[in-house]
Amino acid sequence: MTNPNVRHVPVLLTETLEFLRVQPGSTIADCTLGLAGHSAEIARRLGPKGRLIAFDRDPEALALAKARLDEVCAEIGNQAPQITFIGEAFSSIEQHVEPGSLDGLLADFGVSSMQLNEAPRGFSFMADGPLDMRMDTRSGLTAEQVVNEENEGELANLIYEYGEERRSRRIARAIVRGRPVTTTAQLARIVAQAAPAMKQDRIHPATRTFQAIRIVVNRELDEIRDLLEAAPKLLKPSGRVALISFHSLEDRLVKDSLREGAHKGIWDLLTKKPATAGEEEIERNPRSRSAKLRAAEKAVSTNRRR
Repeated sequence: MTNPNVRHVPVLLTETLEFLRVQPGSTIADCTLGLAGHSAEIARRLGPKGRLIAFDRDPEALALAKARLDEVCAEIGNQAPQITFIGEAFSSIEQHVEPGSLDGLLADFGVSSMQLNEAPRGFSFMADGPLDMRMDTRSGLTAEQVVNEENEGELANLIYEYGEERRSRRIARAIVRGRPVTTTAQLARIVAQAAPAMKQDRIHPATRTFQAIRIVVNRELDEIRDLLEAAPKLLKPSGRVALISFHSLEDRLVKDSLREGAHKGIWDLLTKKPATAGEEEIERNPRSRSAKLRAAEKAVSTNRRR
């Protein structure tokens, strides 16, 4: 069980708050609440007339985040905003948020530090655990099902597409031969033996395979596409999005969507290039090394074309 005293270290916090331009009385959606690292600071700025709408499909994370935000609200007393918690995937946002009601929308994509650090969740090869990888542990396919039930060709394709792993066919063949695969350590060992690390590699040889399987289990790229499509409908004119990605597949989706929206006159881009962490933040929080933040403002008139 996660230590309730652990505090999630939010990446690019200063930059995120600046781009969101959080004002007293505004309404902000945090689509990836996690352990409320970003939301705790947003809540302090919203004031009693402000509103925070917080999504997380991970029941354990949601419970811990609620406790954290209860502490924040107790600290700021009558300056606390209204907070609404929604324990669903952020792709459901249009079911919970009125069109044109948001001043800002934040998403910090990917797996959280809490999820990675818990061996029973099965996200990481750093500690042995069951092959689960579900962000929402209440439903859906597990990583064990994907690894053991996909045929070799499909397994190779998903490792190549979602893990950008060039040795995907060799890895898929080894996984099929090693079935049944039931733990993270077993899967990591099979991958490392099939595709050992090369001298220039800075990551564990199983990293890309684990990423690919996790993305499939949680439909992560589909979730991002749905959110990117919904965002301009939900924001007020001049409302802002701040979107943090941790690998190239996520960042490419965000970059292409915002650029296309800017071409259509939907967005005014606030970041021509993504904001990234400085040396001090990386030293304090190594996870921030791969973070890329892109931000945009909804155009006042979305009928104009550039």
